[in-house]
Amino acid sequence: MSPRGPSGTERAVEISTREVFGAPCWVSLVTRDLATAQRFYGAVAGWKFRPARLGEAFSVAYLDRVPVAGIGALAADLAVAAAWTPYFAVDDADVAVDRIRERTGTIAVGPVSFESGGRAALVADPDGAVFGIWEGNVAADWRVGKGPAPAWLELRTRNALDAAMFYGAVLEWATERPGCCEVAYEEDQVVLRQDGEPVARLNSGPVELGSYSPHTRPRWHVHFRVPALQPAIEAAVVLGGRTVSDITSNAVERWVTLRDPDGALFTLTTSLGSDRN
Repeated sequence: MSPRGPSGTERAVEISTREVFGAPCWVSLVTRDLATAQRFYGAVAGWKFRPARLGEAFSVAYLDRVPVAGIGALAADLAVAAAWTPYFAVDDADVAVDRIRERTGTIAVGPVSFESGGRAALVADPDGAVFGIWEGNVAADWRVGKGPAPAWLELRTRNALDAAMFYGAVLEWATERPGCCEVAYEEDQVVLRQDGEPVARLNSGPVELGSYSPHTRPRWHVHFRVPALQPAIEAAVVLGGRTVSDITSNAVERWVTLRDPDGALFTLTTSLGSDRN
């Protein structure tokens, strides 16, 4: 997330979340074995890792010396599923938390203050999809759909239009405030755009409310780019991961969903022009 916040990244150029409010600004993985996760994602996605400022249980993934994501180790006795979580920029964490409570969302942790001056909270929407909010500074060149950041985020939920109303009210999407993210309904899904570029998609589908399975419950899902799918899939299987979908394609890209060795779900995608495997 922020260069000195939960991600621990060290970036020369930062901007305030007030400048990108409502937009995704970071993704983090919680896992039970940090070393295993680093080996896995290093081989599958080509990431390198550096320690985060939060201690030995946290690290930051880099690709071409640019931060991609954060990884943190769960305490062994916590009954929490390993999962990828997106964070969204807000200019006031307290106000955002109040909006979430007013709209029957859940506050799991926070807001928590960090030495950098940033503040974060881990929360859930009314259907139970977990996400984070961050108030503070963010890396200016980290943006979904650009560079090494995720290709996009996807909310898999019961009713995408209801979800869009919740997130719109909490994160000030599609408001009259200058600089807000735009929302449109396109091809049976809600598409979130930042400066005209798609950064998230909200999809209605068969999910089980209250389910303990991360595969069937409402959730935010992260898509990462790789140069080619087959080598990445082979590396994942060798290191204890597995595919949970067939390879799917459209006119411009191919993608596949996997579980890492600790069970966290994510999708790898590549453009048809670059994937030769």
